Amino acid sequence: MGRRIEHRGVVESVATGVVMVRTERKTACAECHAKGLCGEQGGERVIKVATAEASAFEPGDKVIVALENTAMAFSAILWAYIFPLCILLAVLFSAHALGFSDGVAALASLGATAIYYVVLYIMRRYFDRKIKFTIIKE
Repeated sequence: MGRRIEHRGVVESVATGVVMVRTERKTACAECHAKGLCGEQGGERVIKVATAEASAFEPGDKVIVALENTAMAFSAILWAYIFPLCILLAVLFSAHALGFSDGVAALASLGATAIYYVVLYIMRRYFDRKIKFTIIKE
């Protein structure tokens, strides 16, 4: 689990302490056993990298954005996909077992999942500190 996850990209913009990097999702992710969970199926995305050396980068620079270990990536997958699925299913089956109709059980499970994502959004600063990207000039 100590392997680095790297993406090549181009600096899109630079602000104080933050570099925005546009990366292209490669098909190299086909080797990864978690590819179906993390959503790395192709296309482009912008990664926000907090760094004290932001002033050393300029728009157009080719860079490598890395996640230092795969444990951080699996943690992100758990919080973004696995936990909300568990909440959705637990509330759905609990509501159904308590005698609520299928429609009410479905709405309750969707509501509980929506509340989970709101809480996750509120905790985004915690995750920004926990899941750290590094940036290196190519």
